[in-house]
Amino acid sequence: MRAESFNAAFSSGVRTIQRPLSSSIFGVTKPKLIAATPSKSSRFTRISIRCAVHFRPCIDIHKGKVKQIVGSTLSDSKEDGSALVTNFVSDKSAAEYAKMYKEDGLTGGHVIMLGADPLSRAAAIEALHAYPGGLQVGGGINSDNSLRYIEEGASHVIVTSYVFNNGKMDLERLKDLVSVVGKERLVLDLSCRKREGKYAIVTDRWQKFSDVYLDEEILDFLANYADEFLVHGVDVEGKKLGIDEELVALLGKHSPMPLERCRTEP
Repeated sequence: MRAESFNAAFSSGVRTIQRPLSSSIFGVTKPKLIAATPSKSSRFTRISIRCAVHFRPCIDIHKGKVKQIVGSTLSDSKEDGSALVTNFVSDKSAAEYAKMYKEDGLTGGHVIMLGADPLSRAAAIEALHAYPGGLQVGGGINSDNSLRYIEEGASHVIVTSYVFNNGKMDLERLKDLVSVVGKERLVLDLSCRKREGKYAIVTDRWQKFSDVYLDEEILDFLANYADEFLVHGVDVEGKKLGIDEELVALLGKHSPMPLERCRTEP
């Protein structure tokens, strides 16, 4: 993350101040150091702070439009979309957002197709063309189409339902994906909901529970096949309830690799 600066007032006799800070990112505490040196013309001191948090943008596409919806209200059985809870519909295209993120130098963001309809696929590809190599893409990804999205400009493909199929992890499909696009271009979406006190990975637009639960063992195992994990806390996502602190603590404690933690609210 870019260094942020701010001014702090100190007494005129202070030359240099150094003190340790505790920075907790996903539950991992690391020492940090602040160094402050007063300017000659002022008793105000400029302090530079570096932080491990990296902001990543998100473009959710539903029926060709950029939207922010309550993801858990998506349902295959209601094709007219009347049951959807929609927080926001943008008048800008996915490609316009992609251009904006490129101009601002934001990397590692993603485009998610909430439904494999032609309008959403076309909008996603336009966004990838607008920011080649700057966005990941997810939604209906499998071993047959994954390489096409890489060729269209995606830095990574994001996969859930294809790997966690019919409630179980399909290791052969996972290995097949790695052989097609490579571990370094694969992001596993481990979005989850709480069931019986544990976090179960959910698939098919978060409608179906799998029998795979997030813990140290499964995170260590899956890290062998992916470059990153993407995790939505489905129980709170889009509901303006803040983050799922228990889930964040679990991930911070046990994940052996980079995490993309999403909370998409306007």
